[in-house]
Amino acid sequence: MNTARSVPTLAAVLLTLLVLPTSVTGSAVALPHIGAGTGASLDALQWVVHAYNLTFACFMLACGSLADLIGRRRMFLVGAVVFASASVASAMATDVHLLDVARGVAGTGAAALLTSGSSLVATSFEGAARTRAFTAVGIATGSGLALGAMMAGAVADTLGWRWFFAAHALLMLPVLCAVPAMRESRSASATSVDWPGTATFVGGTFLLVLGVVEGPQWGWSSPGVLGLLVGAALLLALFALVERRRRDPMLDLGLLRNAKFAALCSIPVVATTSFVVLLPLLPNYLLVANGSTSRAAGSTMLLMTLPILVTPLLAGRLIRWGVSTRAVFATSLLCLTAGVGWLAAVLHPGIGLAALAGPLIALGVGLGLNFGLVDGAALAAVPAEKTGTAAGLLNTVRLGSEALAIAAAGSALVNLVQQSLSRGLWQLPAYRGTPEELANDVNAGDLTGPMSSLPAGVRQQFFEFVADSFTESWQVLLWVCAAICALLSAAIVVVLREPDAEVDVAQEVRTPAVR
Repeated sequence: MNTARSVPTLAAVLLTLLVLPTSVTGSAVALPHIGAGTGASLDALQWVVHAYNLTFACFMLACGSLADLIGRRRMFLVGAVVFASASVASAMATDVHLLDVARGVAGTGAAALLTSGSSLVATSFEGAARTRAFTAVGIATGSGLALGAMMAGAVADTLGWRWFFAAHALLMLPVLCAVPAMRESRSASATSVDWPGTATFVGGTFLLVLGVVEGPQWGWSSPGVLGLLVGAALLLALFALVERRRRDPMLDLGLLRNAKFAALCSIPVVATTSFVVLLPLLPNYLLVANGSTSRAAGSTMLLMTLPILVTPLLAGRLIRWGVSTRAVFATSLLCLTAGVGWLAAVLHPGIGLAALAGPLIALGVGLGLNFGLVDGAALAAVPAEKTGTAAGLLNTVRLGSEALAIAAAGSALVNLVQQSLSRGLWQLPAYRGTPEELANDVNAGDLTGPMSSLPAGVRQQFFEFVADSFTESWQVLLWVCAAICALLSAAIVVVLREPDAEVDVAQEVRTPAVR
């Protein structure tokens, strides 16, 4: 191990993994400011988050293969340049559609940074030093996830949303300066990138997410939405066919025939359905129903994200004390399912920190207990020669489910709010807009615009009506999420209780993909 090269490598990767999660959690908190500054509709505004999530998830496998082929340091450099350039473009965008494109490009850069960065750390350290390095990687990732919403809210409220993206570009400068000190590495067995698989997977996933996002706007039975969903199904079926015919598939779907591995891959799906969907969506509820500022909404999210920094250490200690990995996973799933159900039960307009603390902390503990642990267990469940493709499949399931679940939850909220508003908006004739227009404003976190056009005497009544409708819609969504989590969790626990499904955790520390 060359210390002169390994230290700057680790420092650059840690800074990168501190920044990347804030693009997910922070962008959502900044959305109301972006909407006010660009005059964007909800339809276009949602893609500030969706574009980044989508490209991040879709290009992970291709970037990993390309890094093995052309060199991890070179790929890391490309990723840093792309991410920084896209962040500058995001900060300077005068039109929300240009901002959407820039965020999609940034997601591609993030995929390159994550895949090559993890490989650089693995090849720069050995033995106990590698374990310590990956521990630091986990802490950096968790810190970015925990602090992103609060930092974004503070920056957006004080300096403006453009500075949030500009800060990403500025933080990439020391990362770029560290690249010359990194040691280059390649995979001796690397052959080529699976471009047909990449094209069909990216195309199919994009059409699927686009169809889900546009469903409430165009109508679920409209030719446009039906065409998108049919096109997605065809491309994803073609992707599966392409992968089956390849000798070394980019995504080995045959691994899912391993029941234990499939069950472990489903744990991040439970985390997505309970925890991750709240990261971009719950701040908007607090902005509308509580009248919170972006800074206050982001700070409230710390109740959910800060436990991630502590509970992975607790999980490791429990296992050292003799608690089985299965029991830790079961506890994690229970916390996640109970947390989202608890939130549904207590949510109401004007809800305070005391009432939010219980469910949000439970959700944070639930995610923290499996944070990283599930990666080691999943890779230990497959033959050693399959660990590379297994890691790719696990991360694709994790990130793909996040992109799809966030889009689906956002669309469900739009539909639910439209229906709820339609039942009572006729009682407020002073409001001249339609339920669809108001639902879009509410889900964008903006109630100031609609209220400003109303006579002062009816504003309080209007606010209470909208807050109650929004809360009712949120409660339906949360109960559905709780039911999904309960069913998935029960199936996972049953599979992991089978005699031949003993779960072992690899000795080497594993790090989950950045959310």
